[in-house]
Amino acid sequence: MALQISKAASAGTLESSDVMVTVKPAETPGLTIHVQSVVLTTFGDQIRATAEEVLSAFGIRDAEVFLEDKGAIDCVIRARMEAAICRASGEGFNWKGEDR
Repeated sequence: MALQISKAASAGTLESSDVMVTVKPAETPGLTIHVQSVVLTTFGDQIRATAEEVLSAFGIRDAEVFLEDKGAIDCVIRARMEAAICRASGEGFNWKGEDR
């Protein structure tokens, strides 16, 4: 089941070792991912790849995503992405991964 982003929503904080993720409906078709990070030079490509993987897992093709990273590890980025997507789509999250 592909989710549609129907409103803007965020998850996370701007504390050290966390990431603030904001997901918004796309103004134009496609995905736009903006990454701002204290470790952008070293891990920017990995942060973007993680965001793309989570969006793909939810079947999202149209969205604008902002990640303001303060050194979050991969599992934190994934969790914040999932929470923001669920909030922005108005759908609950099925932790077993069914119906996704």
